Amino acid sequence: MQLNHAQDEFESDLCYLNSATVGLVPKAARKVLEAEVEAWRRGRVDAVAYDEDIDRCRRAFAKIVGTQEDRVAIGSQVSVATEVAVSALSAGDEVLLAEEDFTSVLFPFLQAQETRGIRCRVVPLAHLLDEVKPSTAMVAVSAVQSADGRVLDLDGLAQVASDNDVMTFVDATQAASWLPIDADRFDLVAAGAYKWLCCARGAAFLVVNPRISDRLTPVGPGWYAGQDRWNAIYRPPIRLATGARRFDVSPAWLCWAAGAPALELLADVGVEAIQRHNVELTNAFRAEMGLEPSNSAFVSVDVKSGELQLKAHDIAFAGRDGRIRLSFHLYNTMEHVGLAVDALKSKP
Repeated sequence: MQLNHAQDEFESDLCYLNSATVGLVPKAARKVLEAEVEAWRRGRVDAVAYDEDIDRCRRAFAKIVGTQEDRVAIGSQVSVATEVAVSALSAGDEVLLAEEDFTSVLFPFLQAQETRGIRCRVVPLAHLLDEVKPSTAMVAVSAVQSADGRVLDLDGLAQVASDNDVMTFVDATQAASWLPIDADRFDLVAAGAYKWLCCARGAAFLVVNPRISDRLTPVGPGWYAGQDRWNAIYRPPIRLATGARRFDVSPAWLCWAAGAPALELLADVGVEAIQRHNVELTNAFRAEMGLEPSNSAFVSVDVKSGELQLKAHDIAFAGRDGRIRLSFHLYNTMEHVGLAVDALKSKP
C-alpha cells in the first residue's frame, strides 16, 4: 500500500502530533472494534475466533520488526515483558541500563536488584555501548528514547553484545513501525502496540530469540500459554506451549481484533517508507526551529509558553521531562509541520 493511500485511513479533529503517546486508530480497525462491541452487546462473541485475529497480529508484527511469527509472544504491557527478561538473570549478574530510559524498562531490573540480588549498573545513554564489558550479563535499553526521540545505535549494540557475549533486551515501543529493528539480532525485543503501531492499549509483543528461550521463565503463565489452549484448560500438570507462545499473556480480545487491520496496514506500507516520511517531517520542523537534523520521528523542544501556544492552536502534543515533545507519523503532512511551527513562533 502506498503511504498516501494509507493516510486516507486516518481521521483527526485536530493537528495530531502525539503518536509517541497514543497512535491514531485507522478506519478499518475502528469498524472492527465497533462490530465486536455490537457482537458483545448481542451476546454473539466467539471467543475461539479471536485466535485468528491474534495470529494475524503476530504475522504482521513479525514482518514489521523483521522476525518469524513463531518467535512472537503476545502480552499486555512492556513491563511484563521486562520481567521475562529479568528471569534470565541470577544473583550477582550485572545488567547495564541507561539512566534516561523509560521506567517500564528500568523498574523491573531495579526491583530485582533489591529482591533477587542482581546488580544494576546505570550509565548515561551516550556512554552505554562503551560501558558494555565481558562481565556484563545483559544490556536492557530502549531503541528510541521516549523523552526526546534519541535513536540508539542498534547496529552498534548488536556488535558490542556479540563481541562480549552479552544478552540484549530492547524496548522497541517508540520505534516499531517507523524504525527498522531486525529483531533477530537481539535476544529479546518488546513493544507496546498503542503508540506507533496504532493499536488499542492493552496489546504488546515480545520477540524471543530461541538462543535464550531456555533461560527464561514465563511471568504468570496462564491458559493462553498452554500447548492446547482450548482442549486442555483444566487440571495439572503444567503443559506450556513450545517456542515463544509459552510466554503469551491471556489476551484482551477486543485489542487484538482491532489490532489486526492496524498492524497489517503498517506492514503493507512498510517500515522504510514510514521512516522516510516521518523523519522528513521531523527534520522539516527542526529546520524551521533552527535545530540540526536528526534520524528520529519525534523531537523535544523547549519553547517559552510553547504549551499554551500549541493548545491555543488545537495541536496535540506531549509534555515530557520538562520539555515539549512533538511526534510525526505516517498520517501527518507538511501542513502539520507548518501549523506547529506557526503556533510555537506566535506571540503568547
